Amino acid sequence: MAAAESPSAALRRRDLCSRGIRLAGKMRADVVDLLDTYVEQQGLDASASVAAVEGVPLAAVEHWDEQTGTQRLLENLAAYRAFRALLAQMLEEQREQLGEADAGLGRALAAVLLQVSAFAYHLEELLRLESRGIPGEEGDEEEEDGPPPPPRLSLFEQKLRGLGVLRELAQWAVRSVRDLRQLAKPSPATGAAPGLAESP
Repeated sequence: MAAAESPSAALRRRDLCSRGIRLAGKMRADVVDLLDTYVEQQGLDASASVAAVEGVPLAAVEHWDEQTGTQRLLENLAAYRAFRALLAQMLEEQREQLGEADAGLGRALAAVLLQVSAFAYHLEELLRLESRGIPGEEGDEEEEDGPPPPPRLSLFEQKLRGLGVLRELAQWAVRSVRDLRQLAKPSPATGAAPGLAESP
């Protein structure tokens, strides 16, 4: 059990959480706008059903209220690192397909990619405050290379995968706001919430 944190650490955590909530809210609004543009530019049906996209963690979690703050942060960080790689790949495919024909969509994708990177960095700051090691921090150079590229998809499959990535990213932004609100709550050693979470 962690001891109650110092007032300055609690204040810093609350400040970081508040800024994170604003970042996630702005990111979600931008992703929703991007989704509309993406569907229109790619000639897709907005209600098209998309199978789970390989490499994208799902935002839904069964026992959300039972997670610790650190678990929440680690899951968020892993998700946004995955989105960073997927969005970079989408951007590359977009340039290959359209070149400069639709610079607007490329710019919007690049802007969201930047927000995802900034949010991942923000989560790393929060994890440092929690005094936890950040997964992959030492091996950042190797991490940039990422996993081996997935098999080549047809143009239509690429479009559908992109739709799935953006939809799930919008869901993650909502979950991140909930996670950060939960994390911002005071955590006295005798807090009621952890007790509730641990009860069967």
